[in-house]
Amino acid sequence: MGRRKKPLSREPQLATITDLTHEGKGVAHIEGKTVFISQGLPDEEVEFIYTRKRRQYDEGNLHQVLRPSSQRIEAKCRHFSICGGCSLQHLSSANQINQKQKILLDNLQRIGHVTAQAVRAPLSGPQWGYRRKARLGVKYVEKKAKVLIGFREKGSRYLADLLSCEVLHPSVGQRLTELSELVHSLSCYQAIPQIEVAVGDSSTALVFRHLEALTDADKQKLIDFAKNNKVDIYLQSGGPDTITPLWPDSPELYYIIKEYNIKNNFLPTDFVQVNAEINEKIIPQVIEGLDCNKDDHVLELFCGLGNFTLPIAKQVASVTAIEGEASLIERAKINAEINNITNVSYHVANLMDDVKSLSWWNSETYSAVFLDPPRSGAEQVIPLIAAKKIPRIVYVSCNPATLARDAGLLVNEFGYTLDEVGVMDMFPHTAHVESIAIFSLKKKGK
Repeated sequence: MGRRKKPLSREPQLATITDLTHEGKGVAHIEGKTVFISQGLPDEEVEFIYTRKRRQYDEGNLHQVLRPSSQRIEAKCRHFSICGGCSLQHLSSANQINQKQKILLDNLQRIGHVTAQAVRAPLSGPQWGYRRKARLGVKYVEKKAKVLIGFREKGSRYLADLLSCEVLHPSVGQRLTELSELVHSLSCYQAIPQIEVAVGDSSTALVFRHLEALTDADKQKLIDFAKNNKVDIYLQSGGPDTITPLWPDSPELYYIIKEYNIKNNFLPTDFVQVNAEINEKIIPQVIEGLDCNKDDHVLELFCGLGNFTLPIAKQVASVTAIEGEASLIERAKINAEINNITNVSYHVANLMDDVKSLSWWNSETYSAVFLDPPRSGAEQVIPLIAAKKIPRIVYVSCNPATLARDAGLLVNEFGYTLDEVGVMDMFPHTAHVESIAIFSLKKKGK
């Protein structure tokens, strides 16, 4: 039999925080071993309690700050210490975005071995009530005799006991208690595992996933809640194809991109940028970075619903837009029709596969390419872009590590220059880093 692990001490331990990880945890060193301490900030002396010991490093939770950092502020949310939805509320907003810029630049150098010619000023927006997309966990806890709704506890699989959420749009974030009472009143309150949230410009959609059939009385309670709180309610009994509106019969979710007078319709489970104001600010930066005119043809990869496609299309001769999910392409086409934009050619293609034989790849010469890939990045298509010698690349990223990897390929292997980079505070109070990078193909002789 293997030896039993020694139980972790629950006694507070002393530590001095020297740095901050990319996930927003304080870094300390005790007897030559690294310890990651949640909610610790550089230059602080703290007491912490061990939560986990590993071979290479240990982890702990903050117990008490003995000497606070000048950057420390009081968290606005009453649940910050337990809820895993946010990790940086104890750091001022200005220092949060500076930290994210540091992470981006560090990744570019450390992973990609590249340095940008220029760094753009960070884009910031609303700090609270900004989040318009979320998937909320739902769980009836017998010991508490209540339904919990929200995000998991820090470092735990258990749901946090939340009364409100300061980063969620107020139409949902300030109604968690009412939602909890609503679910608890249903006959199948123990068989509802999640609520999907989607907020548009004029409506809020709530998708109730249910593992048991709802009674007529259950449905009426949901309808009454929808009417009283001015929200749209959908039901989901299985996979995404089972989502159907309960109230009203024909709900509409949309958002307006004001500067370009574009209306984008979307479904509750579709991907849209979570922060509407930051989204409005990113689009002009993308268009400026593409540096195109009415004679140019632009290739867009990972186009989704057309959030960037349609504003770009208004500036250029044509856009060829590619997306791997056929249903998103269908809705993107509808959005183009709604906005009377006719110079976009849409195609379905898995961009993680070889696309060299596809007609849209071979039939056009592109002045620029725009891509907004998932967290895994665009490693597979980078060599193809380079082979076509597309002179200008604008890359929006939700993962600085994969952006850095791809930037390294473009600069060190394929002859591009990283002209500019910048960060956007898409997810304030979290460690999520959204960024933009602009590349140009070096001219011969330079």
